[in-house]
Amino acid sequence: MQRLRFSTVINASKEKVWDTMLQDATYRQWTEAFHVGSYFEGTWEKGSTIKFLAANDNGTLEGMVSRIQENRPYEFISIEHMGVIKDGKEDVASNEAKKWAGAQENYTFIPMGEGTQVLVEIDVDEGYINMFDDMWPKALQKLKEIVE
Repeated sequence: MQRLRFSTVINASKEKVWDTMLQDATYRQWTEAFHVGSYFEGTWEKGSTIKFLAANDNGTLEGMVSRIQENRPYEFISIEHMGVIKDGKEDVASNEAKKWAGAQENYTFIPMGEGTQVLVEIDVDEGYINMFDDMWPKALQKLKEIVE
């Protein structure tokens, strides 16, 4: 697994950036960079299970099943991926699921004058590096547009 880092500076308070990034309606907007129709089920509370979902071309749900490892409001959130969701079913045992087990996705919110730097660090299997190198900058640009 390799850790990738992405960041952007958004001209807004860390509270506004945090809320926009994690609230359901606006989460659905900026995560369209990954898959149109993306959404989450669950909460961002520390220790809770959260599912990141989207319908595939034949209408069944796919995504990730994860746990919130840490949540320091307006500062830091850490997500640990546990497995995948394929055809609407959680899978933590297959080879594909094991590629993601233990991978972290961290968001850090750093005040910078009038704005906020959003730093995203994610662990990915090497087969997904190019995909995320393409998608994350687009997602952060969309988040910036929504917030500003």
